[in-house]
Formats: sequence, structure tokens, C-alpha cells
Amino acid sequence: MGTRRWPARRCGCCGSSPRPRARRGRAVRGTRCGSGGAGSGCWRRAGPSGGRSGSGAAPGGHRAQETSRLASQIRRLYGANRRAEKPFWLYLTEFVAGSLIYEECFRMNDGFSSYLMDTTEESYLDLFPSDAIVYLTPDSENVLEDIDPNKVYVLGGLVDESIHKKLTLRRAEEQSLRTARLPIREYMVKAANSKNYHSETLAINQVFDVLLTYRETRSWPVALKAGVSSGKGYVLPDAVKEAEMPPHDNAQENSLFCDDKERRVQENQTADFKQRHEDECA
Repeated sequence: MGTRRWPARRCGCCGSSPRPRARRGRAVRGTRCGSGGAGSGCWRRAGPSGGRSGSGAAPGGHRAQETSRLASQIRRLYGANRRAEKPFWLYLTEFVAGSLIYEECFRMNDGFSSYLMDTTEESYLDLFPSDAIVYLTPDSENVLEDIDPNKVYVLGGLVDESIHKKLTLRRAEEQSLRTARLPIREYMVKAANSKNYHSETLAINQVFDVLLTYRETRSWPVALKAGVSSGKGYVLPDAVKEAEMPPHDNAQENSLFCDDKERRVQENQTADFKQRHEDECA
């Protein structure tokens, strides 16, 4: 692959020029989205960014483990963006030097300092106009129907989601921001499972996979299949139909095929015999 040049300034979503940030990486060409919180991210036009670590409600050891998971999700998200033909413009906002998520990103992710994304201690509210921001949260009543190139999409990475239920929705409402959720309920169905578990809460890299795939294919079913794992309890309707179909008896089909083939051979042999008999009689 050839070397790509990355524009360093103007926001792909709203056209505004963001303020200087703590560490300026090279911005990824494309659209931007952003997310807020201690170690959250922004990407232009469609993509999650870094994560928002939770407040100190969780025990120290557990919180450190969850933060490590979040740092790993950021690595996977970044890798997907690098492989994309049309990468998004990534921002990791409220990324405070010395914080746990800051330390984990540098400890776990080789070459993190060279990632093609902008990191800043500032909030996405300081970087982009509030009317251009869409906060993605599974608790929103608004369905994301399309990706608007003039919007900044925010993904909040949470540490210990069980403690911070609806935190992203409350945060967006407190900041008077528009919210939206992925159209999981509109295109997928609940799959039967032993635990009767169904969740629309995805890791930030999974949400990003959905956005990235939708941008390339313009198909929500294809995009959701790429990002929503079966472990979430949701599948596409076609998958349910396939599961309900009776098993295909290949052995019986092969037997019928062989019987039919043998019958045709016998008929041909009989026809040849009759022809030879008629020739001899003649």
C-alpha cells in the first residue's frame, strides 16, 4: 500500500478547527466522532473514540481490570480504522496524562504514541459545536438511521457498565446533546438462549465496527452482523430461519441420486439389448 497523507486540522464533521490539544497526533482522514470522559474519544463523522473511564465507584482491582479491557478496545478500534479504505478522523478526548486509562493505553498498546489520532485533555464540548454532536448510547429513544457527514459522533467508554447504568444517556441529557442508538431492534431479533440474555450494550470497538461497515456498505444488516456478536442475544432474522430449518439428510439424497443413476444405466442397457436383438432378427 502506498503512503497516505493525513490532513492535520479541519474537522471532517462540522468543518470547524479544533483547539490545540495536549498531544497532537496526525488526524485520520475522514469524518469525526467524539466521546467524552476520562479517556474518551472523538471521531469525525462516524466512529467511536477512546473511552470514558468510570468514576471511583468500583473497587480498585476490578476497576484496573476493566480499564485494561477499555485500552484493549481502543487498540482494536484503531486497528480497524487503519485497515479501512475510508478511515475516520479519530479523537481521544478527556485523556488526562497520568490517569489510569492513560497509563494502560501506553502500557498495553505498542506504538500508542504513534497512533494516527488526536489525544487531548479537553472535552468534546470544547472542540466541537454542541449542535454538531450526537452522543451514541444504547438507552436513547432515537434510532440512528444514517451517518451524517456534518455530525460528530461520540462514544463513551465505560469502566464497569453494571454500576453506571444509563450513565451515557444521563451525561448527554445533562449536556443538552442529541442522542441516538444503533438500530439493533429494528434489524435484529432476540435469539433464544439458556440465560435469556439480550443486551444492546456493545464495546466501543464493536460499535465502531458497525459504523465503519455501514459507511462502506450502506447496509445496516451487514453492519450489525459485523459488530453485534451472538453472545449479545441478537441475530439477524435470516439466522433464526436457518436455525429452524430441519437438518438436511445428505445421505438420503446421495442414496436417491445413486438409485436414479443406476436406474438410468439399466434402462440404457435394456434399450441397447433390444436394439441389438432387432438388428439380429433383421
